[in-house]
Amino acid sequence: MADQPHKKTILVTGCSSGIGAYCARALHAEGWLVIASARTGEDLRKLQDDGLEAFYLDYAEDQSIQDFFDSAMAVTGGRCDALFNNGGYGQVGAVEDVPVEALRAQFEANVFGWHRLTRLVLPVMRSAGRGRIVQCSSILGLVPMRFRGAYNASKHALEGLSVTLALELENTGIHVSLIEPGAIETEFRSNALTHLHRNIDIESSVHRDDYKAQLRRLDQSLASGKRRLGPEAVHAVLRHALTSPRPRYHYPVTREAKIGAIARRLLPSRWFYPFLARQD
Repeated sequence: MADQPHKKTILVTGCSSGIGAYCARALHAEGWLVIASARTGEDLRKLQDDGLEAFYLDYAEDQSIQDFFDSAMAVTGGRCDALFNNGGYGQVGAVEDVPVEALRAQFEANVFGWHRLTRLVLPVMRSAGRGRIVQCSSILGLVPMRFRGAYNASKHALEGLSVTLALELENTGIHVSLIEPGAIETEFRSNALTHLHRNIDIESSVHRDDYKAQLRRLDQSLASGKRRLGPEAVHAVLRHALTSPRPRYHYPVTREAKIGAIARRLLPSRWFYPFLARQD
């Protein structure tokens, strides 16, 4: 603990698996004092066994956000150089099939909880006169897909909130960046399937055939063993957002995400939206 005052500190959420787990461990290896979050005791122990400080956080539980922040400040002596908001999930389902309760839960996990934690770290960063806030958004926050309406909407909201925050923090020494991955090899798809089956009545939906076709394609994709980019691709741009003297506002990750972001800017909506309507 003696050398911790000399380390840069970062809060990383959603570290049970995937992007958060990889980035937290990679940053720790690079010399950061990482305060990680997870939702199960087993995942917290794994992080702690690897030398990270780790505490419980569930974005849907207000008190857990405050408790996580308080624990982090106790470890760092009240310092917070960076925040990487990363936890959350994707609710799959046609807009007309998504219950209001499921949409509310999606925003609680993907927007409101992030906002609560961000508001807690900002006074610490303002006091220091510097800081980095990095939001793990999605290319779907810019380029929507069918049957992802709840998730698209949460990421659109995150994009708008974060860019506005960046404008309001201009010239404060605090920078805000958005990472916008496309498909990354994580457990995100399996978690999304859990929420699909939990909240969507597939058999009664007018979109039943579409759902079943998508599930077949997913099974075929998993069976093929075709690999996507891994979370190391996100870590590469996260490192730039955290350390560059001039971090970018937007970091699309994956070839498809970069193409989608360019197409959104260049193509008229009368061409672009019908094209998106044909994609799965």
